[in-house]
Amino acid sequence: MGRTWTLIRRRLLQAIPVILIVSIGIFGLLELAGGDAVDAYLAVTGGGDPAFAERLRQQWGLDAGLWVRFLAYVESLVTLDFGWSVVMSKPVSVAILERLPNTALMMGAAIAFSACLGTLLGGIAALRKGTAADAGITVGALVLNAMPSFWIGLIAIVVFAVKLAWFPLGGIASFDRPDLAIGRVLDVAWHLVLPVTVLGLAYMALYVRLMRSAMIETAASDWVRAARARGLPRLRIVRRHMARPALLPVVTMLGLQAGNLLGGSVVVETVFAIPGLGSLAYDAVSQRDLPLIAGILLVGTLMVIVVNLLVDITYARLDPRVTDDRVRAGGA
Repeated sequence: MGRTWTLIRRRLLQAIPVILIVSIGIFGLLELAGGDAVDAYLAVTGGGDPAFAERLRQQWGLDAGLWVRFLAYVESLVTLDFGWSVVMSKPVSVAILERLPNTALMMGAAIAFSACLGTLLGGIAALRKGTAADAGITVGALVLNAMPSFWIGLIAIVVFAVKLAWFPLGGIASFDRPDLAIGRVLDVAWHLVLPVTVLGLAYMALYVRLMRSAMIETAASDWVRAARARGLPRLRIVRRHMARPALLPVVTMLGLQAGNLLGGSVVVETVFAIPGLGSLAYDAVSQRDLPLIAGILLVGTLMVIVVNLLVDITYARLDPRVTDDRVRAGGA
């Protein structure tokens, strides 16, 4: 347990410069972008005279110099006050906290679904190498990976929501939500089945290929041959001597895929009308709401850091021989 806490402290210290670099990069990119929130607001509302635009810039603090804006930006990061969102007409932190649970729930379920199903199918394909099952799993995974997530989402809506009416068309909950807590939980889960499945299937092929190749390589190792020579049961050999070492590259890739899943949630949340960070980011970009964009990017960075920390802990638990300094290097 002490080794785990040492790992957590070390990773949190390493996350500090990452957050600083990302924060400065976000500010620089937003400054280089043309236009501002006032321009987007006037475009949506039908325009206005220059005096009105100037008053808005003064009110929103957009008329200050670069250095003043940067200091205000740093202060907002330290105090966790990201300013006012023009799109949502509320503080940025409030808007993000309202949407964050939906995205976190959908991302967590999609990561677990894609990793578990991909690992299981990859292990089956490795154990049946060269058979029809191996070919079918490999080809099927590659076909799903080649399909755009928005296209899979639209097909899922047409088939399972419109034709069969098994699932709702979109949203995160019903308008007439049940009164009981268990009913509300089941209602949310029912709404998330299609988006989680679509998001998970788009990334499942990678885990299938990684697990298959790792299992095949592990099956030819000396310790597996020794376990077979000792007469150990086949299930024990597969579970402890083949599957556990093969999971190391899968777990490493899991952390790398966390950022891609967050980006993919933009498309899936838009298709399924889920009020999450992805759809909020789309609205913020289209409306040039710079404070909201900066807040979403920083929260996304923190989510990726947390996922990678969990991956590091899992990696160390799977292979206790790996030292803290080599937790990530050992799986590369």
